[in-house]
Amino acid sequence: MKPRKTTPPRAPRPVTQPLSPPAPQTVALAADPAAMEIFLVATPGLEEPLADEARALGLDAHVQPGGVSFTGGWADVRRANLEIRGATRVLARIGSFRAMHPAQLDKRARRFPWGDWLRADIPVRVEASSRKSRIYHAGAISQRIEAAIRDSLGAPVADDAPVTLKVRIEDDLCTISVDTSGESLHKRGHKQAVGKAPMRETMAAMFLRQCGFDGHEPVLDPMCGSGTFVIEAAEIAAGLHPGRMRGFAFEHLPGFDPEAWADQRKHVATPPAITFHGSDRDAGAIRMSHENAARAGVGGWSDFQNRAIGDLIRPEGPPGLVIVNPPYGARIGNKGPLFGLHAALGAVLRERFGGWRVGLVTSDGQLARATGLPFREPGPYVAHGGLKIRLYRTGPL
Repeated sequence: MKPRKTTPPRAPRPVTQPLSPPAPQTVALAADPAAMEIFLVATPGLEEPLADEARALGLDAHVQPGGVSFTGGWADVRRANLEIRGATRVLARIGSFRAMHPAQLDKRARRFPWGDWLRADIPVRVEASSRKSRIYHAGAISQRIEAAIRDSLGAPVADDAPVTLKVRIEDDLCTISVDTSGESLHKRGHKQAVGKAPMRETMAAMFLRQCGFDGHEPVLDPMCGSGTFVIEAAEIAAGLHPGRMRGFAFEHLPGFDPEAWADQRKHVATPPAITFHGSDRDAGAIRMSHENAARAGVGGWSDFQNRAIGDLIRPEGPPGLVIVNPPYGARIGNKGPLFGLHAALGAVLRERFGGWRVGLVTSDGQLARATGLPFREPGPYVAHGGLKIRLYRTGPL
């Protein structure tokens, strides 16, 4: 018989302690005030030139849906409001958290450190929206955030509050932003008189940028209305900050330093060596333009004349940019006569403005082509008063 194999005894298994559950991670609800996401709201269609403007100011700007974002602190928030010409608003994203259901939203909103971002003595307004989330009722979102602010901070909630919080829940992520601007940034503070369907200053600045204007050439608007293009160009040439004449919502936030802000907004204009020109057949429009330019402090280097298109005169000096926002059919009803107006404008520019470039804003490509001008591929569609407009540009005529 073969000897039976013996198996050596197994070593005893080490005694292991049961694994303890992982410690819950503490998620910061609030942003770092020195490194917030700052969001510049753009006019739809003008995100790219707004990003170019922000980068020219040294900001690491990235195009996002609806605007441009970069990272910075409160000094950058103040600077963006003061200096950036193309943004509609400047939002500071102050915190975010997941919220799957109303009770979770309520709990986390009450944990949020509102006192770090809002003052108890300043009323607040809450605007809410929801997209692709289990909490879908904007009114319910607003009510819970408002209750959290009242109960934890004591700040009043009012429809006419100087500070607005924007709360957005998307894919169950609740993002809280404070509107640091207040009134829309196109309200520079100098335009008290406006004509029909005025071009907003923020849009005018971006169209000037898309035309390559940098402040070193004359500009002429032959249908200037209340003078928006001309005044905006004159301010750019003088180095005047667009927000120098107005107030902002961030002045009502904790830690605001009026003296530091006064130093930051100090700026002396450098009168340019060139003149900026506007004309219009409406004498009332010319009067408005003169008044608006004087309030803006650029009356000394802007010139407005009551003149029809057929009487347009090329200014003395070097060639520059003609930029115009003529009437289009949707704005005045019957657009039949407008073809003749655009044809006349194109003929005058071709005959008298050799060497000048042209920028024309319209909602109707047929009207642009009626000028007979050698336009390049038009720019992107831009939302304006319920219409979609585009910028048409030429090289030197």
